[in-house]
Amino acid sequence: MSTRPPLAGVALWQTVTTAATMRCQCTGTCGVKHAKSGGRCDREHGGWAGKHGRVVRLTVAPLDPADMLLPPHRAAALPPERLAAWCPVCHDATRTSARRQVRAEPPQADALF
Repeated sequence: MSTRPPLAGVALWQTVTTAATMRCQCTGTCGVKHAKSGGRCDREHGGWAGKHGRVVRLTVAPLDPADMLLPPHRAAALPPERLAAWCPVCHDATRTSARRQVRAEPPQADALF
């Protein structure tokens, strides 16, 4: 089991994942209630993702799902308190959900017409 940090942004990654106790911080935005683990994803960095899963590598990304749609350079500039530790499964599902929500919103009407 390896618990190596990412190659870049180690200090920020370490700050966020340590505050998260090296555990995914998803509380259901991925579409899963995480009821068996008290409402929070139970995947830990370096642990296994399920019986036949892979080793979990936490990533640091925006806490607010809407911020996951920011361009990478803007997301990387967010302060640590606006970031969270995410397992790959929860991160991908939350980001996909945020994209769908943006597509489903009706376009803003122009106030002049």
